[in-house]
Amino acid sequence: MALYSTAALEQDSKGVISRFTLQASEKATFIFGGIRPKGQQPEMDLVDQRFQQTARFWKSWVAKSKYKGRWRETVLRSALLLKLLISRKYGSLIAAPTFSLPENIGGVRNWDYRFTWLRDAAFTLYALIRLGFVDEAEAFIGWLKGRLSDDAQRGPLQVVYAIDGRLQLDEIALEHLSGYENSRPVRIGNAAYQQLQLDIYGEMMDSIYLANKYGDPISYAGWQEVQRMLEWLTRNWRRPDEGIWEVRGGAKEFLHSRLMCWVAFDRALRLAQKRSLSGPLEAWQRTRDEIRAEIFTNFWDEHLQSFVQSKGTKNLDASVLLMPLVRFISPVDPMWLSTLRAIEKRLVEDTLVRRYEVEHTQVDGLPGAEGSFTACSFWYVECLARAGQLEKAQLLFEKLLGYANHLGLYSEELGSNGRHLGNFPQAFTHLALISAATYLDRELSGTGDATWR
Repeated sequence: MALYSTAALEQDSKGVISRFTLQASEKATFIFGGIRPKGQQPEMDLVDQRFQQTARFWKSWVAKSKYKGRWRETVLRSALLLKLLISRKYGSLIAAPTFSLPENIGGVRNWDYRFTWLRDAAFTLYALIRLGFVDEAEAFIGWLKGRLSDDAQRGPLQVVYAIDGRLQLDEIALEHLSGYENSRPVRIGNAAYQQLQLDIYGEMMDSIYLANKYGDPISYAGWQEVQRMLEWLTRNWRRPDEGIWEVRGGAKEFLHSRLMCWVAFDRALRLAQKRSLSGPLEAWQRTRDEIRAEIFTNFWDEHLQSFVQSKGTKNLDASVLLMPLVRFISPVDPMWLSTLRAIEKRLVEDTLVRRYEVEHTQVDGLPGAEGSFTACSFWYVECLARAGQLEKAQLLFEKLLGYANHLGLYSEELGSNGRHLGNFPQAFTHLALISAATYLDRELSGTGDATWR
């Protein structure tokens, strides 16, 4: 290791730096590696060159963005994070670069997020396309196409993959580690890959639809794979599953899973009509309409005047905030507005939104509490904007911006005291931020359009 410093250095008998002291305004720069032979360019000169090259690269990349609206610095900071989480080799995006950072300090809600979730796919493509980062969108589309030919344990698709598309992600507890602030167990791998989460078919089909809308038409072989996927989903959409929150308290019939199954058939029908593709379109339409009727019949609680988390319960769930965002229901439908009021009453505290009432539902099968889920908070803002409540949406959005750290980054959750919880930084949160910011900016500017989804 070489050290270049304006500070006082102490060396041992062999000339190795053993200690240095920094005073105000002094700095120290470390370089790990061997000392360069005499006659070669000094190491610090190389470091400066590489720093300048790095700065030029990122400035050039950000300049490709088409976004010129409000909160541009925040939106582009989120885009920079997505770029850093995308594999240059494979084009896939990991959920977060960390593992086992706790959602509850001292608790057991500690997971490994260094993998690629299909759930993030449609949000990722939407964000990249919206901001003008075409190369990254095309690379991710290429990775997604490779998943259509996989045969997962629970159906044609798997919930989560390694960045190279590997299917097996064995979850292991590292018992010899105490974890962050004694939050145990420390886990690597993620057992969610073995779960049935039916919503991923909607996210995958939405991604395919977006890829075709803004990119190259789907191939013959790709459309055959889509038909195979929907044939399986036709037979299985009614099954209980572990849902968007990957619960470990047993499978249930979740509203969000039904919603995204509806999206799968809806986007397939749209794509077939747009590209004049053949297939069992009448059967898909019947299934789509059957799912829609099922949601309005079996997931609406007349007493609560709200859609509920799962069939037969009175539990609320913030994942229903996606209902108007995926165009299942009008953002000003009376049934939706009353649902939004119910969520505000039970899950919202100022601008922070919890996923569900952990202390009451016990749906996830885990002890302890958790913080608010930051992506849900941005979904809430977007729902308000879509309902025409622009002043309130802007106020709450700008409050949310105040919870970012000094680099403009967010973790998965926020505690009641504003502390960041869970893995950090998290792509899902920043994807929701980009979506909320771009939509709210268009509405405030009076330039809203119908290109979302």
